[in-house]
Amino acid sequence: MTGRFADPWWLLLIAPLWLSTWVAIRRARRHAVVYSSALLVRDLPVTIAQRWKRFLPWLRALGLALVVGAIARPQAGLQEFRVHAEGIAIVMCLDRSGSMEALDFQLKGEQVNRLAVVKQVFRDFVAGTGTGKLSGRPNDLIGLVTFGGFAESKAPLTLDHGALLEVLESIEIPQAVFDSGGQIINQRFFEEERATAIGDAVVLSADRLKAATAKSKVIILLSDGENMAGLIDPVAAAETVKTLGIKIYSIGIGSTGRVPFPVTDAFGRRQIVSQMMRLDETTLKRLADETGGKYFSAQDTAALEQVYVEIDRLEKSTSEGTVYSEYRELFQWLLLPGLLLIAIELLLRLTRFRAQP
Repeated sequence: MTGRFADPWWLLLIAPLWLSTWVAIRRARRHAVVYSSALLVRDLPVTIAQRWKRFLPWLRALGLALVVGAIARPQAGLQEFRVHAEGIAIVMCLDRSGSMEALDFQLKGEQVNRLAVVKQVFRDFVAGTGTGKLSGRPNDLIGLVTFGGFAESKAPLTLDHGALLEVLESIEIPQAVFDSGGQIINQRFFEEERATAIGDAVVLSADRLKAATAKSKVIILLSDGENMAGLIDPVAAAETVKTLGIKIYSIGIGSTGRVPFPVTDAFGRRQIVSQMMRLDETTLKRLADETGGKYFSAQDTAALEQVYVEIDRLEKSTSEGTVYSEYRELFQWLLLPGLLLIAIELLLRLTRFRAQP
C-alpha cells in the first residue's frame, strides 16, 4: 500500500502561503501606540486570550495549506509496477462445437462431456493442482480463443489468470432452443455453431500472439472433430502461423468411433444414444508438424492431464506485463479539516479576538 498526490504541483503554493503569513505577522508587530512612557503597561500581565490571538494567522495558514493539499488530490493504493518473470505467451484454442458434448470422459468418478474435462484440466494447467503434478503458469501470458462454426477471442493475453479462468467458466456448448410446438427456434445459428472451424481459430489465435514480446509463442489447439466450417483451410493457417514463429501443440480429444451422446427430442427430453464420431488426427498432426510443435492424443482424462504435464515443460523466456490498481481519493480528509480551521479562525477574529478601531 502506498500513497501519492495526483496533482502534486499544487503543493508549491504552500511555501509562498506560509511566507506571506510570516511577513504579515512581522508587519503587524511593528504597529504600536505612541505614548510618552511604556513604564505604566510594562508590568501588566499577558492574558491567555492575548497569547492565543498570536496564533490566529497561523491557524488560517494551516487551514489554507490543508485546502491546497486537498486540491493536489492525495490518493492511496498500490502503485503501478511492471512484473518481470520467466514465461511464455500461450493462446488456448478451445473447441466448443457440438461434438464436445460426447459423454466418453470421466471426472471424479462421474461421466461428463469432453468440454467439462477440458475446462478442468486447463484450469489445473493455469492455476496448478497443489499436488506437484501441475505447478501452474503464474508467469505466462495466457489468452483464450474458442471456436465452433466461427472463432471468437474470449480473453486477450494476460497475467490476470483469475479473470481468465472466470471467462473459461462461461464457455458452453451451443444448445437448441425449442418453441411450444417442439420446433427449434435457433435452427440456423444452432447448426452453424455446432460445426468446427479449425483454420479460422488458428489464424485468430496467431493474431493475438503476433504482438507479444515473448521469445516463445505457443498455440494449444484442442479439438475433437474435423474442419467443416470457416473461411481458412487449416493447412494454409499453419503456414501463416509458421511465418510468425509460433508453435502449435495440437491435442486430439477422444477418438474415431461410437460414443455415448446426449440428444433432446421435440418434447425436451434428454436421452443418451450411441453416435459415430470422427477425429481428424491427420490435420491436427500436420498443424503441429508444420509449425515445429507436437501432436498429442487424449482419449481419457488421465491422458489429457499427461499432455498438459508435458506442455508444462516447455522452454521459458522473459515476459513482461503491467499490473494496475485503482487509487482511492483521500482529498476529503484534508479539505474538511482545512475549511473547518479557516471557519474557526474567521469566527474567533469576528468575536472573541475582534480588534477595536
